[in-house]
Amino acid sequence: MHVVYPGSFDPLHNGHFDVIQRASRHFTRVTVAVLENPSKRGLWLFSPQERVEIIRQAVATARMTNVEVDSFSGLLVEYMKRINSKVIVKGLRAVSDYENELQMAHLNRQYGNHPETFFIMAATRWSFVSSTMVKEIARYGGDVSKLVPPATVEALRAKLNSVER
Repeated sequence: MHVVYPGSFDPLHNGHFDVIQRASRHFTRVTVAVLENPSKRGLWLFSPQERVEIIRQAVATARMTNVEVDSFSGLLVEYMKRINSKVIVKGLRAVSDYENELQMAHLNRQYGNHPETFFIMAATRWSFVSSTMVKEIARYGGDVSKLVPPATVEALRAKLNSVER
């Protein structure tokens, strides 16, 4: 089964990466789909292509051969039709995530190829991690190496060093 794990991933953190790893063990093919979320426009640290590259490096390092990384804009259901996938994977950290994702799952089923959504509960050790918090800690010089894969650590250092100059 080919599944799509969509998200902004700005940047990829260990919670995201845990969902990717777990999905790769249960599904034949996983496409991590980096999207441009209009509600977060202007708040991104990394461009969509930079995010794709960070995820590709992390996946390659972990040798997950059934995981590919792509980017898209527009409706997720239209993208899924183009790549012939009918299953969405979403990670959930808290009840607030569930409420939002449930609404999106019901809406997505009304369109496109009527995709199903599978929820993967965040591992407890990553349930508090968010991209927003990772960026804030990194901007203030904090150590995020326990919260993100090495590829993200490197990208954050490079990006924040270039911003400071």
